[in-house]
Amino acid sequence: MYSVEMKGITKRFGPFCANDHVDFSLKKGEIHALLGENGAGKTTLMNILYGIYGCDEGSVRVNGQPVEIRSPGDAIAHGIGMVHQHFMLVNNFTVAQNMLLGIKDRFWTNLSQVEGELAALSEKYKLIIDPKAKVSALSVGEQERVEIVKALYRKADILILDEPTAVLTPQETEDLFDSLRSLAQGGISIIIITHKLEEVLAVTDRVTVLRRGKLAGTVQTAGVTQAQLAQMMVGHEVLLDIQRQENQIGGVVLEVKNLHCTVDGVEKLQGLSLRVRAGEVLGIAGVDGNGQRELARAIVGLLPVQKGSIQINGRDCAGRSVRAILDEGVSYIPEDRIKDGLLGEFSIEDNLILQTTGAFTRKGIFSRRSIRDNARRLMEGYDIRASSSTQPVKLLSGGNQQKVIFARELERKPKLLIATQPTRGLDIGAVEYMWTCIERAKAQGVAVLLISTELEEILTLSDRIEVIYEGAILGGVDGRDMDRLGLLMAGVRTEEGDHAET
Repeated sequence: MYSVEMKGITKRFGPFCANDHVDFSLKKGEIHALLGENGAGKTTLMNILYGIYGCDEGSVRVNGQPVEIRSPGDAIAHGIGMVHQHFMLVNNFTVAQNMLLGIKDRFWTNLSQVEGELAALSEKYKLIIDPKAKVSALSVGEQERVEIVKALYRKADILILDEPTAVLTPQETEDLFDSLRSLAQGGISIIIITHKLEEVLAVTDRVTVLRRGKLAGTVQTAGVTQAQLAQMMVGHEVLLDIQRQENQIGGVVLEVKNLHCTVDGVEKLQGLSLRVRAGEVLGIAGVDGNGQRELARAIVGLLPVQKGSIQINGRDCAGRSVRAILDEGVSYIPEDRIKDGLLGEFSIEDNLILQTTGAFTRKGIFSRRSIRDNARRLMEGYDIRASSSTQPVKLLSGGNQQKVIFARELERKPKLLIATQPTRGLDIGAVEYMWTCIERAKAQGVAVLLISTELEEILTLSDRIEVIYEGAILGGVDGRDMDRLGLLMAGVRTEEGDHAET
């Protein structure tokens, strides 16, 4: 029996057709991957099922019955829950308080009772959360778990997960997959929107692939390979085979010594030290929430430093303004491209000049022609796909949004590039492109600090790897020593002791 049947779904945004007569079906108790490049129409299709968008054509059946889902409230009433890639949580509320938002049939609520229900539910499905914790105090990985538990708490038996592992470590991913298998065995039907081919093969029963808004095919997972799925996604063979450059390593560009930073009374960085040289990539590996975000923000001046020094090109930059630090030749790829990297309502062309506005003014007045010429050059050079340079950046796919940030930051010809989670939530084609950009920057002598929870990314791009744990560098890893890497990420200091630089 099918839990969901979608027939001939078509959705247009002006002249752009996001879904073009797409068919999709979900069997009861199966885990079904919805696969495709960024902008292929995956999330749009699921937003239609969840009632965020209405479709222009097509029909939807839930458990064999025709339905009209006009809002998320309608979807929830039909037992459909959705965990979005960008979380829908109120930071100042506790986990339990977030669970109650939007529930209309609980006028009077015993919060302690809700906390008890959540604790039991999270333990049952191995999605451990603290119901009393404020969301603002949780790591990104913990917030992911909260969103999944929220859907289950609302009695969802059809669960849509949009890029659920984008913020998880390998062990957290395995734990999540165990939970999903348990849910499926209990009769819950699960849709995973993803771009990670290895995870598709590890946990799903069937795969539906979309390409440029159209159905490319639906296949049994057991009968396909990663290479076949990648080719279905992009229409040609894709190999993540980055040609590493054996270039000359130069002098120290960034040196962080004994760095201490506190956020909301909690010490997030505790005596952290590291060095990055010109022409090398230093990869920072670690479980999410161990100070990665704070490290990047402290270096670029977004987080006050309580103790320690940050030297860029031999000058101590701790306590200096963001503008002064950027002027030292620093470019920054932030962890959250939507919140910290782009102005969504602004056009592509305006986002491309945010760091260099002075170069596009004459006597205090912007030169729109220069701004547009710059945008056209960068859109072509970085393969930014859009209807025009005046399109609001919020309407671009995740991959194209990230290309806008890369284009803006790399065109500044930096001496130091800080890249935090540079491929989070991106499809295989976009990942390949971003990796190539980082490798190209390194070949040009840029010092690159790569902070990522994607271990394959760290292993592929890094010349040296160091592990961050509880706000400090715990040790270094040579090559693909996965045993040592895993121990360090878990906080176990191995016999090799402190990291050594080469």
